[in-house]
Amino acid sequence: MARTQPSSAAKVKRVSTSSRSSELAKRAKSADVASDELSGLVLRACGIARDSVFNVRDFFADSSRMAFLAIKECEKELDQIERRIDEHLPGAITRVGEAKARQLLACLKFITDLERIGDLSYSAVMQLQSRREKLPTRDSQQLIEMASLLYGMLEQVHQGFEKRETSYARAVLQTDPEVDRICHALFQRHLAESGPGDSPQNFDILLTAQALERIGDHAKNLAEELYSLAEGRSLRHNTRKLSSA
Repeated sequence: MARTQPSSAAKVKRVSTSSRSSELAKRAKSADVASDELSGLVLRACGIARDSVFNVRDFFADSSRMAFLAIKECEKELDQIERRIDEHLPGAITRVGEAKARQLLACLKFITDLERIGDLSYSAVMQLQSRREKLPTRDSQQLIEMASLLYGMLEQVHQGFEKRETSYARAVLQTDPEVDRICHALFQRHLAESGPGDSPQNFDILLTAQALERIGDHAKNLAEELYSLAEGRSLRHNTRKLSSA
């Protein structure tokens, strides 16, 4: 019995399967590239948030108009990066493996906190932008001290995200209580200076300090997420222990 030759349809099918495998490989590579690009955007956003707080410190020091405009520009850039990530991450996360998917989820959490830091930085200086009187010396010192600590925390976040090292996250968690302490001391002093039943004076200063404290909270969130990204485990229930280590 003569052997039958493969039909032309069968030949076409084998070529089609090979072509499909090649196409899948290209898509996987494209997804990895997209994932790396989104991580690059988050790293850039870390630097922008850090620079925003640096300019907040300068604004408190001398009411610099250039610092105010820089903070406004940082807030705008962070908004734009958040929109880009929101647009491209859903499509990318469906085409990558588990490790890359975890990285992309971390990117989403990072940009959410970083965008809020941009908003809060702008809000902090807006509270004082129209102020006619010079900041009282003690208030200025405490606000500058808070901003300096926050700048250091965000520099640690930036380095930690780039290097995927938990030592940077630990430094952030250890600094956050000091930011809270200064903020609470400022509030207590203003409340003590107000008479019974009076509203605290310089309410704009209190709102500014509150915005800075919330920046610290977001930096703490970033540190916890950095631990998850680097170690593959959550720190949500162990933060107090680590912050005092």
